[in-house]
Amino acid sequence: MRIVSLLPAATEIVCALGLIDDLVGISHACDFPPAVAGRAVVTRPDRGPAAGPARRGAARVPGAPASAAPRGRARPAAPRDPEAPVAIDLEALAALRPDLVLVGPTSPAADAGRRLAGDSPLRDAVGPAASVVTLEPASLEGIFHAVATVGAMTSAEDEAVGLVEILRERLADIEEVVAERREAGIRAPRVVALDRLDPPRSAGLWVPEQVRRAGGWEVLGAAGDPSARTSWEAVAEVDPEMILLAPWGLHLAEAVAAWSRTPRPAGWGEVQAVRRGRVFALDAAGYVSRGGPRVIDGIELLAEIFDPAAFVDLAPAGSWVPVL
Repeated sequence: MRIVSLLPAATEIVCALGLIDDLVGISHACDFPPAVAGRAVVTRPDRGPAAGPARRGAARVPGAPASAAPRGRARPAAPRDPEAPVAIDLEALAALRPDLVLVGPTSPAADAGRRLAGDSPLRDAVGPAASVVTLEPASLEGIFHAVATVGAMTSAEDEAVGLVEILRERLADIEEVVAERREAGIRAPRVVALDRLDPPRSAGLWVPEQVRRAGGWEVLGAAGDPSARTSWEAVAEVDPEMILLAPWGLHLAEAVAAWSRTPRPAGWGEVQAVRRGRVFALDAAGYVSRGGPRVIDGIELLAEIFDPAAFVDLAPAGSWVPVL
């Protein structure tokens, strides 16, 4: 089978199921696992007219997550916008002759991916025989279902069942320790997770669930709902004990840089999390933003932040850092 993934989470699922040899094309945002390097890249950032004329056969679509670290050092790169438009190289996509194209609402080809199922230049590019599957998880169960869906579409059902079982076991291990700590009188910290910084947005979809499963209490975002615009005044009003900076689609260094550019609001020093030095930047692209297997790693890193006495050396290396 020839698979093209326009969604980083889908790329991670494909590889976790042992199908990396079937993966013939990816988006420019697909940067994990490292072994995907060298696959044909069928999308690119669309920087508009200033970047020169669009390549022949390219389609412009909105909604791209940030890509991996920029290549080359010819000139300093401008901060990347995870919601900036991208272009799909239709000729490159057609040349790959995919049997299966995986897209999703957070892929670089979000709108284009939805149009793949109907009459459009993109459908013409992949051909009528190609299957197009949209993955749209909004919860951990939805992510497990996405794994099962990819398994079913690729004749890797057994591998998908095994992967989901492993992920559930890891999740249960964390929850067991969290429950024991609650019984011992250790209460859940009050947390605000932000997936945009300027202006701020409260995290939604599976992120509040990640916080809860890790032993925290998200006091601003709503599980299963999309990210919602909020304000620093609203953050101050709920006065969280911890603030998680997880800009959607950004890796840790990018998140730290984005925070350094974000103006501090009036009264910032009065927020409890700030007074206590408990503001943390996360590798969102690795462990929060993507609805793939590494969301469980994300829960593990949050558990370590929330209760370091109970969870030691559980977070992936380089996945979070305290900031102020």
